[in-house]
Parts: sequence; structure tokens; C-alpha cells
Amino acid sequence: MATRRASITDLAAALNLSPSTISRALSNHKDVSEATKQRVRALAAELHYQPNQLAAALRRGRSKTLGVLVPHIRGHFFPEVVHGITVAASKAGYQVLICQSNEDVAQERQHLDLFMNAQVEGILVSVAETTQDFSHFEQVRGQQVPLVFFDRAVEGFEGEQVRAVVLDDYQGAYQATAHLAAQGCRRIAHLCGPLHLGIHKNRHQGYLDALAAHGLAAEDDLTVLCEMNQRGGTLAARQLLKLPAPPDAIFSSNDLAVMGALQVLRKHRRRVPQDVALVGFSNEAFTELVEPQLSSVDQCCGQMGQTAVRLLLQMIQRDAKRGAASTAKSVVLKPKLIVRESSERR
Repeated sequence: MATRRASITDLAAALNLSPSTISRALSNHKDVSEATKQRVRALAAELHYQPNQLAAALRRGRSKTLGVLVPHIRGHFFPEVVHGITVAASKAGYQVLICQSNEDVAQERQHLDLFMNAQVEGILVSVAETTQDFSHFEQVRGQQVPLVFFDRAVEGFEGEQVRAVVLDDYQGAYQATAHLAAQGCRRIAHLCGPLHLGIHKNRHQGYLDALAAHGLAAEDDLTVLCEMNQRGGTLAARQLLKLPAPPDAIFSSNDLAVMGALQVLRKHRRRVPQDVALVGFSNEAFTELVEPQLSSVDQCCGQMGQTAVRLLLQMIQRDAKRGAASTAKSVVLKPKLIVRESSERR
């Protein structure tokens, strides 16, 4: 017994009592004598017995646990969303299991299986960049487990047990591009992530529509599909600077990529914002620490996490009340452009 975690069965065998008596004694049940309770408590302390709270919750039909799956926990955005989730879940009496897919659809599937085997009461997920087959989410929906997408949602994936909390990515990109146009920029490039993800598709469309609204041409050479990280931004900026007519502004679908672009511009002695103005997306903490400070679209990360938990709990509580109508509705948060030195010419 010393080499593994002691169980109620171990206590029962050692004291020649039934497991049910051990359970009642540990719960201070009135039907168990005080002498027996003391014997049980003493042995439990000696063997360092800890009750299996998850098993007890499952016997009651409630695990009081939520599964949270994020693409990664680097940078500022996803850690802040997860913080918002854990704060809101804790206030409601729930624990969370947190996993990261590392932008890998295979890991995403594995972690969803883990959540289902752990019998979580609901799942919050932001989809991996490599996910194009969404059948694993269909399995979650098929088992009637409440599911809330946040930030990266599966477009068109709907159902009574499915909701989403997303940013108005289109509007955020439109604001960023319109701001650059208002600063006098005329050749505005876009560093864009994979277009099968709704966030990048919507940001690209916002970019295109803002160009059109300001009478600017949308040139294919000025949109660069790249990895949404510092290396991707570095390679994309090098490509843009080789154009016969390089851009005078860059709007990036995230801050890490625009940081890579900034480093390339410095090496080529391009002034920011005088020669090339920059705007990113996410409002990462480092945007205020670099020189010049980077303009960026704020994604309301804390609000997103707390709102996602609220929707999930509404669906869980609806399930607990058989036949009750769901009041949970998907939420679209409003973005806010934070203008700093990297884009302000006027």
C-alpha cells in the first residue's frame, strides 16, 4: 500500500469493514459509531488517504470539470484568454483541464478524446491552424457535450449544443487598413494567415474592403500568406522589399509576424513609420516595449474567456433542467484599434 495511492478498499480490508462503512465514516455519517470513525480516520491519516473527488462527482452525475483546448500558450493572447476562463470557471465552482494542440490537428483530436474520457461537462476550444477536417468536433456534438469555440471557430458548425465567442475580425482589419490609408499610405501590404481559418479569411476581407473604400488597388503581390510567427513575418517582409514598388505600409494578421517585419525593415534602413507604417493584430504585451511602439488591434482576450465560460455554463445548466429553452447565444466582440508610434504619421 505504501507504493501507491491508498483507496477506500484498502482501508476496508485493513480494518475488516465494508467499503460503504468506510465511506460513511469519512463523511461523518450518524449511523457509524464514533469509535469506528476514529479508527477509520487514524488509518486514513497513516496511509495518506485522499478521496477521489472526480470519482465522487461522477457518482453524483456531475464532474464539475471543463475542458479547455488552445493552439498554444505562447505570447499574450491565449494565456490571457485562459486566465479569464479559469477565473470565471472557479467562481462557478468548476475546475478546468487545459491542453494545447501546438497547432497540430492530430493532437487536437487526442485532447478531445481525453476530455470525453474524463467526462468533462463542457468543452471550450480554439481550433488549430492545421485543422481542415472537423469530424472530431462532430463526435463531440453527437454525444451532446456542450461546446464553445472561441477566437478560432468552425464556420457553419452549428447546433443546439454549439456556440462561439469571436472577435469581429473583419471590422478590426478594416479599422487597421483604413487607419493606414488615412495616414497617407497608398501601397498597403497584408501579412495573412491560412485562409481556411475564419479569422484570417475575415481579416483579409476587411483589408480588401478598406482598400476599396479608400480608392486603393488590391494587388496580389501585396498579400503574402505566411506563418503567423516572427519567422513568417521576416520571410514575408523580405519578399515585399524585393518588389519593384515595395509597400509603404504593412498590416499583419498578428503581432508576432509584424515584429519579424520590423526587424527586416531595420536591417534595410527603412524608417518606421516614415517609410513603412506598421499595424498588427492582438495587442500583445511586447507591442508597447519595442521601439517604435507597435499599433495593434486589441482582441478583448479577458472578456472573450469569461464570455465563453458564461455561454458554456448556460448550456450546461439548460441540460440540467430537462426541456428548458437555451438562453445562450453566440457572441461577437467589438475590436479596438490601438494607435501607437509605428503607424502614426500625422
